[in-house]
Amino acid sequence: MPESSALQESIQHHLQFLYPQENHLQLLKQIAAIFADYQKPASPNEIWSEQDALLISYGDTLLREGERPLETLQHFLKEKVGQTISSVHILPFSPFSSDDGFSVIDYLKINPKLGDWEDVAEIGKEHRLMADLVINHTSAESEWFQNYLAGKSPGKGYFIEVDEGVDLTEVVRPRASPLLRHVETPEGPKSVWCTFSHDQIDLNFRNPEVLYEFLRIIRRYLEEGVQIIRLDAIGYLWKEIGTTCIHLPETHEMVRLLRTLLDIYAPGTILITETNVPNHENLTYFGNTNEAHMIYNFSLAP
Repeated sequence: MPESSALQESIQHHLQFLYPQENHLQLLKQIAAIFADYQKPASPNEIWSEQDALLISYGDTLLREGERPLETLQHFLKEKVGQTISSVHILPFSPFSSDDGFSVIDYLKINPKLGDWEDVAEIGKEHRLMADLVINHTSAESEWFQNYLAGKSPGKGYFIEVDEGVDLTEVVRPRASPLLRHVETPEGPKSVWCTFSHDQIDLNFRNPEVLYEFLRIIRRYLEEGVQIIRLDAIGYLWKEIGTTCIHLPETHEMVRLLRTLLDIYAPGTILITETNVPNHENLTYFGNTNEAHMIYNFSLAP
């Protein structure tokens, strides 16, 4: 844990807001243990300037016979792009089951059809590397969800169960599919929350164990050279029955917590929020000193 008491107090403030019933000192120790021996390489003093340009690509946008797609991307960047582009955003590169990579099966692996971690790290040596953290949900094929269905850990307690008959009419949806998926568990039939699809099961961030899992994932990304982290679909992260379940105060507080931890353990890392919503809503995540460094949206916002 950072020696500065002010930094500890800052983290504890976030934890008290998010987990009022938990032992905050214990949470603090768990987080410190995750980053205990982590050493981030020195970063440039200037995080970005008007000279920066970012290229966005799927891992297999470029293909060349006899090469792994990520290897082909490396060669393209070296031979055709050079320093014209300062940063590269590789869209989800983990094994997935649907939604073009945004239904992640295993966050700590690289899709073998694309390459391996060495390929990702190689791109990060020459360009500032940006990666998606698909934080709102995970694949129904993931080990976590399969464990949940079997009543085992890790996975048990990781998903949002909703009782039948609960009024969910206030919930804002980006999809027209049914919100709840009915499943069988050792404890009987359950209904779990699925914001995007029945293959993308929302994670329960009320459980600190889920937070710890994603902090371990963030650490791995940092170790592999990722310098920009985009929080995918972050607006839907926290659920409260009887509300819209989008842009809730706890969601913003979670972004602030991640920003604080990155500023402490990996200074120079850029945190970006992705919320495909009207601009005035998107701007609420731009926190200058305490929330996202940058906000992401599409050219034709809804």
